[in-house]
Amino acid sequence: MSTDLHAYMQGLGQQARAASRLMARAETAQKNAALLAIAEAIESRRSELVAANQSDLDAARSAGLDSALVDRLALSDKAIATMIEGLQQIAALADPIGEITELKYRPTGIQVGKMRVPLGVIGIIYEARPNVTIDAAALCLKSGNATILRGGSEAIRANQVLARCIRDGLEQAGLPAEAVQVVDTTDRAAVGLLITMPEYVDVIVPRGGKGLIERISRDARVPVIKHLDGICHVYIDNDADVGKAIRVADNAKTQRYAPCNTMETLLVHQDIAATVLPPLADIYRRKEVELRGCPATQALLPGIKAATEEDWVTEYLAPILSIRIVTDLDAAIEHINHYGSHHTDSIITEHYSKARRFLREVDSSSVMINASTRFADGFEYGLGAEIGISTDKLHARGPVGLDGLTSQKYVVFGNGEIRQ
Repeated sequence: MSTDLHAYMQGLGQQARAASRLMARAETAQKNAALLAIAEAIESRRSELVAANQSDLDAARSAGLDSALVDRLALSDKAIATMIEGLQQIAALADPIGEITELKYRPTGIQVGKMRVPLGVIGIIYEARPNVTIDAAALCLKSGNATILRGGSEAIRANQVLARCIRDGLEQAGLPAEAVQVVDTTDRAAVGLLITMPEYVDVIVPRGGKGLIERISRDARVPVIKHLDGICHVYIDNDADVGKAIRVADNAKTQRYAPCNTMETLLVHQDIAATVLPPLADIYRRKEVELRGCPATQALLPGIKAATEEDWVTEYLAPILSIRIVTDLDAAIEHINHYGSHHTDSIITEHYSKARRFLREVDSSSVMINASTRFADGFEYGLGAEIGISTDKLHARGPVGLDGLTSQKYVVFGNGEIRQ
């Protein structure tokens, strides 16, 4: 590791810490003005951004990166519009900072409550998906935090353009440009430095492959908000509406293959399997989805591959689906809690009590009734955007939006009271 890189990362940390103090006291109107100015800068630099992204895509293909990664890297017109819309939505959201809740009088006369405050400096490490640069910057900005962003080397050109857009917006609103800093090196050693600077960084959010997240969770010296896998399930109950079941199971798998909230395992109640699986299998075959099934599924759908124990714990991120026929709701819940990754799971049923049981007993960060797992992201949840998905139980869980990037402290209001 070079001395220059160490000094560079230390400099980013020092500037972020200083900027975080200014961001903590920034007015809501000022933060919103910065967000809208960033959106305008992206629009004005659109052609520059598209050209930079195309260079990234060309380099990724030349390097032989897999199609799923290249898919996540691409910035289509729709993706750019979504970034801009996300900035506008976050600007329209209520500012959580300074909110005081649970204010109660105590017998002594004092009032005790909780105030929402920024976390401070957030380090975000991610692969591909240059839109994460904007989502992360926007959420950190609105929640009064400073952030250091380390995107993947495969998106370095697009991220550099986005960094200029962010700087333009911050400066236009009179906020410190150092409130959002994009690491301008592809040296992987920068990651090791970023996650071991507790004097400057308060929390790390990794977004990427399992290997990256495991490494950061193992080596970080600051708290980490993370999820490792997206092994998501849809369970079709015997009380399901068949039309809904087919529509949801199709969408949950085939709407996009690369995201972490795409269904990887389909569970079907034995009493409805013969009704719902053949038409679903026809849809999957037309869309060239490879099916792997348990013995009961193979008997019903001749010619499909056998699902192995490894399939139940695999996040494919590809047009591959494992299918298991189960005896009842208990077996479905047991399978999900045993093999799942605590990300997102859905039940298709018209039975109220079974739906409520599924909500209570499935130990995942998002649990759904009669809806596609593809809805499990901050944009669809109305958070404006998300900084990632957390499958941890402390400090945030599920899509991490504004509230997930804040903490609370106790505040006390008195009028000269003293403790007896």
